[in-house]
Amino acid sequence: MRLPAEWEQQSGVQLTWPHCDTEWYQLDRVLDCYVEIAFNILRFEPLMIVCRDVDEAKGDMVRISREKGMEIDFGRVFFYEAPLNDTWARDHGGIAVYGDNGEKYLYDFVFNGWGLKFASNLDNRITRTVFDRGAFRDDVMGVDMRPFVLEGGSIDSDGCGTLLTTTECLCSVNRNEYLSREEIEGELKSAFGLKRVLWLDHGAIMGDDTDSHVDTLARFCSEDTIAYAQCTDPDDPNYDGLAAMEKQLRGFRTVDGRPYRLVPLPLPEPMFLDGYRLPATYVNFLIINGAVLVPGAASERDGIVRKRLQEVFPDREVIVIDCRALLSGHGSLHCITMQFPDGYLGKI
Repeated sequence: MRLPAEWEQQSGVQLTWPHCDTEWYQLDRVLDCYVEIAFNILRFEPLMIVCRDVDEAKGDMVRISREKGMEIDFGRVFFYEAPLNDTWARDHGGIAVYGDNGEKYLYDFVFNGWGLKFASNLDNRITRTVFDRGAFRDDVMGVDMRPFVLEGGSIDSDGCGTLLTTTECLCSVNRNEYLSREEIEGELKSAFGLKRVLWLDHGAIMGDDTDSHVDTLARFCSEDTIAYAQCTDPDDPNYDGLAAMEKQLRGFRTVDGRPYRLVPLPLPEPMFLDGYRLPATYVNFLIINGAVLVPGAASERDGIVRKRLQEVFPDREVIVIDCRALLSGHGSLHCITMQFPDGYLGKI
């Protein structure tokens, strides 16, 4: 088995569409952000949209794209209806895994609302629902991974057998509480054909509900490169944890024993909603065919991050999208998307 890296060729990206009954603050601003993200994904690859009502979701896209002067190519958008609690596709979406002989598997892990914090009874069934409705090609095999609890945002793969994750999330009491860290690592190695797991024992972004998903903290950009959230302000509550994480990253080695090339991404300037610190991080970027979509904060730091990621991804267009509206839901760009590698999505 092999868990592909995000930078490998993709067949498309999933978005799960917000509506008035989902837990979003200022839904109009959130929908604007979703349409801009959808537009930029469609510049490079197809899009699968899961929604409660196709006419509603398509109507949102048509109205907002016209207001913004964007032309949506609906010939590359595929809609699937499903009941849903919320719209965090990274965590309720299926996880694609290749077999040794080119087999294509779609793992459907248990999603329990980030450790029983929020309702997830409907979201936990989304992958099975869209699979049964033909969202994936006929040669993709669905695999029920119950009872193991796992969210896509909690893991990051280099595509060559190394997985990056966090102890705080995967070992939290309300996920796989009866398994030790060693047993959880064994489950991961078996499911994904891993050679090793790199565990981050430090680091957190204030306002994060996920128990430190790794996609808010540190990400593989290649087999030997990791981008990570860096805090340089000792007075910031995030400082101590992120400094300890940085030290641990410096101690990690590639499979052949070399230090990783580490790319620090500054934290966005602190943002608040009703006095609550929002979990802003540039690390929550999405790699797609030909581009990297970065959650922007409308500040000078956006340019710093764009430049650093452009050096890491010289053959991709680095696009910064203002995602401040998404932070009201305590997530960002990577959290609302799930990519599928080449050969997975149907009708493509």
